[in-house]
Order: sequence, then structure tokens, then C-alpha cells
Amino acid sequence: MRRISDCLGEDWRDAVLLGRIQTDDGPTPVLARGGRLFDISRFAPTSADAIARGSDLLAAEGRDLGALDDLDYATEWEDAPDGAIRLLSPVDLQCVKAAGVTFAISAIERVIEERAGGDLNRARDIREALKERVGADLASVSPGSEGAARLKAALKSDGLWSQYLEVAIGPDAEVFTKAPILASVGHGAMIGVRSDSKWNNPEPEIAIVCGPDGRLAGAALGNDVNLRDFEGRSALLLGKAKDNNASAALGPFIRLFDDGFTLDDVRTATVSLRVEGEDGFVLEGESSMSLISRDPEDLAGQTIGRHHQYPDGFALYLGTMFAPIDDRDREGQGFTHKPGDVVRVSSPRLGVLENRVTTSDKAAPWTFGVSALMRNLAARGLLEGAR
Repeated sequence: MRRISDCLGEDWRDAVLLGRIQTDDGPTPVLARGGRLFDISRFAPTSADAIARGSDLLAAEGRDLGALDDLDYATEWEDAPDGAIRLLSPVDLQCVKAAGVTFAISAIERVIEERAGGDLNRARDIREALKERVGADLASVSPGSEGAARLKAALKSDGLWSQYLEVAIGPDAEVFTKAPILASVGHGAMIGVRSDSKWNNPEPEIAIVCGPDGRLAGAALGNDVNLRDFEGRSALLLGKAKDNNASAALGPFIRLFDDGFTLDDVRTATVSLRVEGEDGFVLEGESSMSLISRDPEDLAGQTIGRHHQYPDGFALYLGTMFAPIDDRDREGQGFTHKPGDVVRVSSPRLGVLENRVTTSDKAAPWTFGVSALMRNLAARGLLEGAR
């Protein structure tokens, strides 16, 4: 059995968590508080609406569904006991955004992808040539600073400049749309990579969730699934590299910010990754948020403002320093996913986000869009009086 409490953070009894579950009636926002799970659909019919209610959400009342350590949840790849709950992505109407190249090591790997043109065989030699010259300098530079400008000039003179280094140390962060609203998947779901991709990897991250006013409301774990061969061929293929069916995972819940969990806890968090393949391959790694080049508040501020608004709020992947290079099949070819891989992204206070890899054409198709959600909520009488 898989208990919901098993996928939560180490202090889950003290946390206030916002999530979504699939019920017979339809997708339903839930709040975990005091070790119990509550259906809050009468308080707020959507996750986006719940976040927009601000601090009222922390004390929201709803129908008691039971104790978290008594409730089972289902995965898409295992038989589940009767009554097991299917956890959905904790966001719905929020736009899903992502920040790229926010760690020095990820900047190096993006340059390698670009120079290798998506070719695994060339990547190792380029990696060794770049790492010593660029790595230490990048790690010590504040993006947009005078020091960053000097480093940029030096790299240009050495013929080492790249568009990825521009967003790593320049004044403007890379922020892109990762997935349409309602297209992200949750804990226990299959995640997809394109069947025509030969070089791809998970990106274990923390995502912050913001309200329509840009207020940072909480954080969740994320997997920003990435196709390295597509983006390596051309940065203009970013859409195909990043936005595919089942390629954005978030969960298991949004941990709301309160007196016991703040943005500073995100800034110092450690994110761990474990990939277990059906071939016996195991990949493990860690990413420390303390090494991020751009502060989460800065990244949120570069996402929303007078140039761009999000009336339903947004979720923002903060980026990762973890780019797996461990050889899986042949020496020098690094890591790539295989169908059946189980991917676990975890952090002590946010819990575990677990998914299993398939190809995007074999993952459950995304068919439940905004129109379907509105019809469902209207039929349930949940839009009456909703803000």
C-alpha cells in the first residue's frame, strides 16, 4: 500500500498543503492540515482560485476526507487498492513557466549541448575543454553585475561565448512557458519523452507557485523533463524540447508558506534525484538551492510585472544544477532515459515526486482542457458565488 503520508515531507503533520485529487465528480482541490485531508471545492473550485484567496487559504474549511496516514494513493503503473486516491498536479489554471540556466553547472551543460549539436559522441570532449575554463568563474559571478560583464568580455575574446552564458550571467533570466494550463501531471503519473529523442534527462527542481498579484504562495517539487538532443540542435527548438505530452510533473502538493515554512527554506533546500531503470541502472544526484545564481524572488519578478500578467497565477520551475552525465550504455555517451525508468525527486520538507517514464505518444493523452473543466465545475454547482 502507498499511503499519502509516505510521499510528504518529514514534518508533514505541521505543514499546510494544497493539492488536487481526481474524484468521481471531477478534479477537486484539497487541503492537508493537521494531518488530515479536506475537500475545499466549496471554498475554492480550483487551485488557482484557492491561491488567489491569499492567507484565508491557510484556515480554509472543507469536507474531511480522512487522516493522511490512512489514505492510499494510486499510481498509473501499479494495481491500487479500492478507494485509492489519484493525486493530480497541484496546479490547474495557473500557467506553468520555467527558468533555465540558473545554476553554473547547467550553463556549462547547455553550452555543451549547443556545441555538440545534440550529438552525444561529441559532448564528452567539449565538456572537458569547457569545464576548467568556465566553471569556477561562472560560479562566483552575480548575474548582471560588473564582474559578469568582464567575464562576458573575456569569454567572447576566447571564442567561448554562448547564448546560454548570456542568460546565466547577463541581466535577463531565461523564463519560458513549460506547459499549457491543465497539462502538467502529478505524483504517481507517467511522464513522457518524445519517442524520436535519443538524448534526454529528468530535471529535478523546486517550483514556486504565485498568485495573480505575483505573491509567492508556496513551493512544490517538479520534474522539468528535457530533450537535450532537440535543444542542442537549436535553441529555437526549445518548445519541442520542453513542451510535450506528460513532460511537466509537479507535486505531490504545494507546501504553502507560513510561519513554519518560508521562502528561506526554499533558498537552502536540497533536492535529490534517483532514477531506477528496468535494466538495473541506478542514477543518483543532488542539487543545492543555495548554489542558485538568481534568487527565487528575482525570478518571479522577471516573470510577472507591467510587461506580463497572470490573472490566474503561475507556477515557476526554478531550474536545476543537476545535468546527468553518468554513462548508461556505452562509455562517453552519458545518460538518457529508457521507458520504464522510475524517477524520484525529493526534498526533506517537500516530500517525494515519483513518476515513471514512457514516450509522450504512449502517455495518456491530454484531453481535459479549460472548457471541460468549466463545464464540470458548472455542473457541480461550484462556480456559483466563486470569486
